Amino acid sequence: MSTMSESFATAGSLIVAADANLLHIVALSLQVSLTAVFLAACLGLPIGAAVAVGRFPGRKPLTVILNGMMGLPPVVIGLLVYLLLSRAGPLGSFGLLFTPTAMVIAQVVLITPIIAALSRQIVADAWRDYEEQLRSLGASTPRAALTLLVDTRFSLSTAVLAGLGRAVAEVGAVMIVGGNIDGVTRVMTTSIALETSKGDLPLALALGFILISIVLILNALAHAVREWAVRRHG
Repeated sequence: MSTMSESFATAGSLIVAADANLLHIVALSLQVSLTAVFLAACLGLPIGAAVAVGRFPGRKPLTVILNGMMGLPPVVIGLLVYLLLSRAGPLGSFGLLFTPTAMVIAQVVLITPIIAALSRQIVADAWRDYEEQLRSLGASTPRAALTLLVDTRFSLSTAVLAGLGRAVAEVGAVMIVGGNIDGVTRVMTTSIALETSKGDLPLALALGFILISIVLILNALAHAVREWAVRRHG
């Protein structure tokens, strides 16, 4: 019991003292995840809106695929990106494997379907309400999709935050393509796994507290944005 109490106390002291190693790991985690979410949003939001508004062959199967890809196994994504970036892979000449860039790529592949599927549902709901009005104004399909993206931006922010929460908590894919190299590609989730296996519970606990706090803050922020949008726009 004393050992566990000491671990918690030491973890708290690491956070309060702003331990340099701890801060570096947290900063790298946020850098990788925020970059990945930005790129995934640039891809996922237009894809979701296009599927919601467009009328083209294969639209329904594509919707099913997008929804199904929300549950992609992270280790499989990590393996595929590893093969893509490995020396024998098509992008091996760029030397991206075991770098933060490789981790960003893996997270983008993982969370783009999440953002695309959630945004498709949000835009589809708005499309049912405004389709007749937009058609009467002569809006083309791309223009209608863009208009709905802007109109539902507050609801879409929850989809982006969901993607960020998924990215920052990811461990399998980033460990495979990043290698968990100290000072280079070691992020919160991979550090927690490593430090726990080594028996260094204080650092693992400190990172765990921070990770849980980030996830809770993201969920609270998403809820607050959704509630504010409902009150403001109905």
